[in-house]
Amino acid sequence: MLSRDAEWAALAQFVRHPDPRLRLGVVSGRRRVGKSYLLRALAEATDGLYVSAVAEEGVVAARRRLAAEIARYAGIGPELIADASWESLLSTAIELTARRRGGVFVIDELPYWMAHSPELPGLLQLLYDQSQAGQGVTGGRVIVCGSAMSVMNNLLSGTKALRGRAAIDLCLHPFDLATTARHWGIGDPAAALRVHAILGGAPGYRNLANVDPPQSTDELDDWAPVTVLDPRQALFSGSEAEYLLREDPKFTGSTLHYAIINAVANGATSPAKIGGLLEQPRSSLTRPIGALVSAGYLRYDTDPLWERRPVITVADPIVRFHNLITVPQRDLVETGQSTEAWRRSRPTFVARVLGPHFESCARAWLRGQADPALRGHASVVTGTVVNDRKGQAKNEIDVVALDKRAGRAEIRLIGEAKATVTRRSAADLDRLDRLKELLAEHGHDTGSAVLALFSMEGFQPDLVSTARRRGDVLLVGLPALVDAGDPVVVPGAR
Repeated sequence: MLSRDAEWAALAQFVRHPDPRLRLGVVSGRRRVGKSYLLRALAEATDGLYVSAVAEEGVVAARRRLAAEIARYAGIGPELIADASWESLLSTAIELTARRRGGVFVIDELPYWMAHSPELPGLLQLLYDQSQAGQGVTGGRVIVCGSAMSVMNNLLSGTKALRGRAAIDLCLHPFDLATTARHWGIGDPAAALRVHAILGGAPGYRNLANVDPPQSTDELDDWAPVTVLDPRQALFSGSEAEYLLREDPKFTGSTLHYAIINAVANGATSPAKIGGLLEQPRSSLTRPIGALVSAGYLRYDTDPLWERRPVITVADPIVRFHNLITVPQRDLVETGQSTEAWRRSRPTFVARVLGPHFESCARAWLRGQADPALRGHASVVTGTVVNDRKGQAKNEIDVVALDKRAGRAEIRLIGEAKATVTRRSAADLDRLDRLKELLAEHGHDTGSAVLALFSMEGFQPDLVSTARRRGDVLLVGLPALVDAGDPVVVPGAR
């Protein structure tokens, strides 16, 4: 099990808690992030019971299948409880697992059952409240899980049945770049970055690939056409993107929601830009955009230096890849010419997929893998823009670490991460010096700021020499991002 130590520890603490009464937990996360794998392992480790709901299964079939699983677990004949009610089945499962010295009862993909039995959260609430009052079930641990984020987020909201009753609310996220490289067994950093840019860090995608993972960029040029661009394969971006967008019942059949996602994938990063592409007033998009954000399809960030500047991006890399690469080459892909489709789309891939993804990986590395001293007490790591008042131009800053108080930011790090095919040079450092000056002109504290350059292809010798001489420059090559190794130059090192 990779990169799930914190999640496993939280679940173990939930199960081992000394409270003798019933405790409820919620686990959520997008499709293929490893929820089921984690919860099966938990049920096995605690001698518990794991049950997964099935899509489009009727209520009678669902109850009987749960009854069969409970009977198997208890070692009794299924006919004894085949026609039991939901309440009876739930209480029986909880009581049986509670007797196994801390066993946990897991219901995976609960939203599938809620589609025909919306009373299930209310029944869990009833059993929980009875246990708290010393009635009914006397103990036990129950975890409900699901991929439909709008449903899972709603379980604990407002006046919903489980509000205030769940002791743990755990959301699993995809792997970072370094963990993805380990998970796939990709030793080449450039190939690992490209696979991560296409698929993201969902570990479940590895088992869908019918060919070995690429170990070089040349191999990736062979790998992409026979996986994500091959309609016959389960990893085909069109099939996967459609499944991701349809897994949440709140958005099934909604052409507006799909159109918004497509607009964001094509570069619309604000409600105004989305409205311009869709020819819709901005005010009419507030609620659907908010729903897509809460369901995990879109990310909505605000620029910490410009609070009215929203930055909206697509959350799933495979959806971005589908919209930018597969859809424009649909005719070639559907006629068996995937290799040619990939060849034609590579410039778009580098500029609009790989470039933004490299920036996000640089920010993720600074947040999670880098030495915390590099960002100091900065509370935010993000991207921003700064105006050049003299030149009347906006300058993008790919990576900035800051702490903002009373409208004034203390800048800890200013960085640039461009997916260029050439090594970074002293000219790139000059640009960062200029950005530092502009931030200072706007009243922000840049006195202790580190200047960081992230590179896919390494650094020119003169830049490395200058960085070592100055002592306030951080040079981070792609191997450091992928292998969690050390940067080329660390601030303060001579």
